[in-house]
Amino acid sequence: MFLKKISVLNYKNFSEATFEFDSKINCFVGKNGIGKTNILDAIYHLANGKSYFNPLAVQNIKHEEEFFVVDGEFEKNDRTEQILCSLKKGQKKILKRNSKLYEKFSDHIGLIPLVIISPADRDLIIEGSETRRKFIDSVISQLDNTYLLKLIQYQKIISQRNALLKYFALNHVFEKDTLSIYNEQLNSLGQAIFQKRQQFLEDFIPIFNQYHQLITDSAETVQLVYQSDLFDKDTLLLLEENISKDRALQYTSVGVHKDDLSFEIDHYPIKRFGSQGQQKSFLIALKLAQFDFVKKQSGEKPILLFDDIFDKLDEFRVSKIIEIVNNEEFGQLFISDTHPDRTEKVVKNTHQSYKIFML
Repeated sequence: MFLKKISVLNYKNFSEATFEFDSKINCFVGKNGIGKTNILDAIYHLANGKSYFNPLAVQNIKHEEEFFVVDGEFEKNDRTEQILCSLKKGQKKILKRNSKLYEKFSDHIGLIPLVIISPADRDLIIEGSETRRKFIDSVISQLDNTYLLKLIQYQKIISQRNALLKYFALNHVFEKDTLSIYNEQLNSLGQAIFQKRQQFLEDFIPIFNQYHQLITDSAETVQLVYQSDLFDKDTLLLLEENISKDRALQYTSVGVHKDDLSFEIDHYPIKRFGSQGQQKSFLIALKLAQFDFVKKQSGEKPILLFDDIFDKLDEFRVSKIIEIVNNEEFGQLFISDTHPDRTEKVVKNTHQSYKIFML
């Protein structure tokens, strides 16, 4: 599977642009702020129906314009898939496959497997647990639509339970029976989500360790540790034990929506004890493991987006990464960089077909 062509209209800093791609390696080079990352984000948008970098959809519209359109042509299983995503201010976003409108964006997830590696991934290390949960959930959801639907339903019930807790506090009442209905639903969904995450990480962590050893030449030892309340007790018991706390806080304080994934180097938090180069190696190993996992589960090679690959990495680590992705296990690759000569030297050494786009 690969992206043959993309057209953007009023997307971020682009008024109008069209790019036709090589089936193997494509490089966007130019100064910072010129729009290299924006093209990668447009590709991500087609695969996921949303921006990787900006959750507020309307902010992806070019300044002083009223709408954006991103249109892509993919080759998948010897047939063309036309994906179009558009948004007009004040209206709902539109996502179409071969001119047919999606009623639910969740139906599109997984059609175009894609992995992005970006400096913005550092949020996985420095931000709170929600960012790391989203990473786990996004990988599983690409391959399991049932999991995605359970996740959406779980979040909906959490919102309803939180609204009920606020209502109790405002009106100085408490209805245990009404609350127990939500608790039962959360217990069933929470257990299924926990088991799926547990199973995923059992498969995923060995792949991550393998890639990390390749990138660093086994010079560092790192760990991914799944943290969840459900290892000790089921959701129902947790909710019942924490009802006084939840009433005081007016929100649900326990459950799978509080799970975390601890990133460690030598069993210490990499956020505090890892250098910038070590943190970036960790994140690239994480994303390459995501690529490998999705490929094995789906039977398709995901598109791989490398945003600013050379940032904060020494030449040895960069050469190792290029060596890893330069084999038949990987499909189409997109790279952004600020130095044309450096980029061309790296891609020439792969002996693969490539295109370089000067922006």
